[in-house]
Amino acid sequence: MKVFRLILFILHLGILFMLLGTLLNAYVPPKIFPWFNLLSLGFPILIVIYIILTVFWVFSWKKRAFLFMLAGLAFINPVKRWVNYSSDSKNSSDFKVVSFNTRSGIVKKKEVTDYLKSQNADVILLQEDAGKEYEFEGYQKANPGGGLTILTRHKIIKQQIIHPLDESVRIPGLMADIEINDRVYRFINVYLNPFHFEKEMVKLNGNTDADEQKIKDVIKRLIPTFKKHQDQVDLISPVIENSPYPVILAGDFNSVPNSYEYYHLSDGLEDAFLKAGKGSGTSFHDYKFPIRIDYVFSSKSLRTISYEVDRSISVSDHYPVVAKFSSTRK
Repeated sequence: MKVFRLILFILHLGILFMLLGTLLNAYVPPKIFPWFNLLSLGFPILIVIYIILTVFWVFSWKKRAFLFMLAGLAFINPVKRWVNYSSDSKNSSDFKVVSFNTRSGIVKKKEVTDYLKSQNADVILLQEDAGKEYEFEGYQKANPGGGLTILTRHKIIKQQIIHPLDESVRIPGLMADIEINDRVYRFINVYLNPFHFEKEMVKLNGNTDADEQKIKDVIKRLIPTFKKHQDQVDLISPVIENSPYPVILAGDFNSVPNSYEYYHLSDGLEDAFLKAGKGSGTSFHDYKFPIRIDYVFSSKSLRTISYEVDRSISVSDHYPVVAKFSSTRK
């Protein structure tokens, strides 16, 4: 029994250090050490095992339980980035934002069109849009190509592509300064480099050699993409920092919470899900594993009234995310 508990203790410590490694994504870029970013992908599994082991020590009446409970406090916010429960706001909103990766929208254009029209949103940010798919009466459109579109019922003051410096890196974002109720906001639509995984590539079949090769192939694809993301983050960040207006940053980040991309793109902004979200933030539903890669962030001068991952429509491999904001923070 002592040997078994020793093994569990060592395992628990190992998981603790791996979880702490995900926090280092706030400081260590992928080009220096990409493995911390890799750990962020496994955060849900790691934290569940960590909690189970902590409960085991509690019921075993071991003093080490207090050590792991105390260390676990460091992961309260990281957990809330995946699963959160906020109380309803009684404040009214000034504008509504919808962000949606419409990957299969070309095939199911009518369903996507009907959904977007029904939302009556002030601003719609689309990713993986071919460019001519969605045009609505009463909406202005910013669409320079690159799979990014911004639609709005309000006046577009300025629009700009966020250009990559390297041709191997896709266009990471589209910016539009939009005037809503006599106030200008900067909307940034983000689509970071995808990993281009197929289900078969990540599905293990029990064959040790084949599964090992699949894992190696996945890692070979993940790490270069992490490094491209770092370049894209470096392009987007100045557009946020130099904005003369409150910022709404939204889109498909192809990055999970607690990743390098999450920490650095959200720097100085607030995660709308943390402020007003309820339940799971999972937005990509093509795999059974919980994955949250679609986000809405806002300047701290704005108040998040509500946030929803809308699971009522499944025409894409992403669910739309819908947020409402007030222009005055109380």
